[in-house]
Amino acid sequence: MGIAPVYLDHAATTPVRPEVRDAMLPFLGEETFGNPSSAHRWGRAARAALEGARRDLAGALGLAPTTVYFTSGGTEADNLALLGTVAAARDAGRPASAVVAATEHKAILAAAHEVGRQGGTEFLLPVGSDGLLDLAALDEALARHPAVVSVMWVNNETGVIQPVEAIAARCRAAGTMFHTDAVQALGKVPLRMERLPGALATISGHKLGAPKGIGALLVPDRDRLAAMIHGGGQQRGLRPGTENVAGAVGLARAVTLATAEADAEAARLAALRDDLEGRLRTALPDLVVHGAAAARAPHILSVAIPGTDSEAMLMHLDLAGVAASSGSACTTGAVEPSHVLTAMGVSRELAVGTIRLSLGWRSGPEDVERAALAVPEAAAKVRRLSRVLGRAQA
Repeated sequence: MGIAPVYLDHAATTPVRPEVRDAMLPFLGEETFGNPSSAHRWGRAARAALEGARRDLAGALGLAPTTVYFTSGGTEADNLALLGTVAAARDAGRPASAVVAATEHKAILAAAHEVGRQGGTEFLLPVGSDGLLDLAALDEALARHPAVVSVMWVNNETGVIQPVEAIAARCRAAGTMFHTDAVQALGKVPLRMERLPGALATISGHKLGAPKGIGALLVPDRDRLAAMIHGGGQQRGLRPGTENVAGAVGLARAVTLATAEADAEAARLAALRDDLEGRLRTALPDLVVHGAAAARAPHILSVAIPGTDSEAMLMHLDLAGVAASSGSACTTGAVEPSHVLTAMGVSRELAVGTIRLSLGWRSGPEDVERAALAVPEAAAKVRRLSRVLGRAQA
């Protein structure tokens, strides 16, 4: 019997938790399958389940159920947050502009680009070498009274935690809507939405042990956003369309579990991450840990190994039974270095030699042990090959 593979790409997606699957199963069968907009018994059962999921999710986050708008995932929620806020501002005669950090997820960056394409203004804020937002640049941008500022809570590539409470307070004082992509934060860092009054937040199920295709945008004030999808009146007209009842139930269960377990799970993951980081530093003295100078979420370890390239590293790791990533899964296969590392001023050599190892609910010490052996072995193979190729080209 072969050795079980090691999955260290939880920042890309997670397996569905058994508790989540069990909660969803009744809504995937022949009994409770109704459309929640229908008036008959099947529809009423679906509506009750949907609203129960909304209440459970909101309660786990300390919010009112009316703030929860289910979406198809994080990308849709991010787009609704930016484009919906800008559209509402434009309709009210206010500046149609969006301010985003240079290290945002591509879903936010692309939405900000779309703001510009539609005639609005896009402002890109710089970060320091530690990955933290330049707050002076934020203050300059707020002086122009933008419609929305979006800064992700936890960076999906480096794990760097932004000071979202300070950023939200600045936006609130300026009368600007603040949005945070909290996809990588929920369940990993203390997520206190009550300290971000009036802020929008994005969450996504498949990062939490729920299935792909379900997420939510948390919206304190419906009137500050315009709908981006048009159809029926579901979800107060902000996100119309027949709701994914099974997905909503699964997301609510995953969020409830994640918030209840957050402190213990964060401590467990931090211990695993620190153990892996320490082992890799010992085996590879020239290893560079991205974001090491800032507070980082406990489940993400982004490292650069000089003299390697990430694609070759990932191939060798996969052959060794270890799944990792070169950064954001949405940019896997790109030839250019990660935009996140570039914004942090990381050299091209280090950026192309960067891999991301991310832990999750089913990660354990045995995964760390396997990865701590596999990564140095893969690095040695890639470096030897690079030297051979270098001599051949010379």
